[in-house]
Amino acid sequence: MQTPFTGAMAEATAMTRAGRLAEATALIQSALRAGAPETPPVPESRIPGPKAGPKADRSLRTGLRATLRRLAERARAIDVEDPALDPALPPGAQFDTFSYVGPDGARDYRLYVPANRPEGPLPLVVMLHGCTQTPTDFARGTRMNPLAEEFGVLIAYPAQPGSANPNRCWNWFRPGDQRRDTGEPALIAGIVGKVIADHGADPARVYVAGLSAGGAAAAVLGAEYPDIFAAVGVHSGLPVGAARDLPSALGAMRSGPAVSGSPQPTPAIVFHGDADTVVHPRNGAAVALQTTSSQAGLTATARHDTAGGRGFTRTEHADGTGRILVEHWTLHGAGHAWSGGDAAGSHTDAAGPDASREMLRFFLTHGG
Repeated sequence: MQTPFTGAMAEATAMTRAGRLAEATALIQSALRAGAPETPPVPESRIPGPKAGPKADRSLRTGLRATLRRLAERARAIDVEDPALDPALPPGAQFDTFSYVGPDGARDYRLYVPANRPEGPLPLVVMLHGCTQTPTDFARGTRMNPLAEEFGVLIAYPAQPGSANPNRCWNWFRPGDQRRDTGEPALIAGIVGKVIADHGADPARVYVAGLSAGGAAAAVLGAEYPDIFAAVGVHSGLPVGAARDLPSALGAMRSGPAVSGSPQPTPAIVFHGDADTVVHPRNGAAVALQTTSSQAGLTATARHDTAGGRGFTRTEHADGTGRILVEHWTLHGAGHAWSGGDAAGSHTDAAGPDASREMLRFFLTHGG
């Protein structure tokens, strides 16, 4: 007979082996707090050790706590930036680390200030990394800093520390991190305010983009702060309201969102591979739908093309004036990785259209 603790231990072990540290940690913490974590049934053949009984539960509690300690150690290790990923800067450019402290906590962030600085306030793009990534890794993988020189924009990379999530994921699935002026949305909005105050960014041209968990967090920011963010980029992410806790998050990642969530008014550009086995491609379609459903009278136009050796379908949704409010890029045969990225960074796919360039193009047609 399976007990709550045996099920939790088996499921957490499988998650850890798969590198899903954040999910494993949350599951273990739930088991230790409540004694009855909400998990799918686990086949008994996957359950290690004793199958049932108070002694088995006590033993498994000890094992769960030991696993938590190991996950915390791994989390601390991945907080360390790899200096080899820091590229040489053009003369006059800066890529420095800053900190924001506010009522909801603190976050470090890296800020790229291009040598190419046109007159007047510069646009600001906030880039939210995916799980296990760091700002430097994400900057290298997306090639966003060289594009900042070309387009003359500031790029901010907030860092999610291992203390906030053992796998460095943004906690997009927690209710406290899905609302305006609380949790992680408040921290990222605070970083925006600090960059505007300290570096003279243009408050009318602020944008946010992210990958995977970072993409889901970017969607939340677009929905909760349409007064701050003029447009949103979501790569391999999930729609707002797709989950309210870890079990529903896992379900949405595996199969797509169970609910459509709330419409959000911020223009969005969405990229998703149709062979993504980490975050189901239905999530990309749901992100696009949330934006189109908040607008009346949009006209959709789809075209098929190839870029970087990969085919894609690009669907544009335009209003009556021809202004494109949503672009949905379906990348054929692509998995869970940033399209057109640099292989020196993690979670990148060198093939396919350049998602970074396309996002900047889309962003700069909105705001101002």
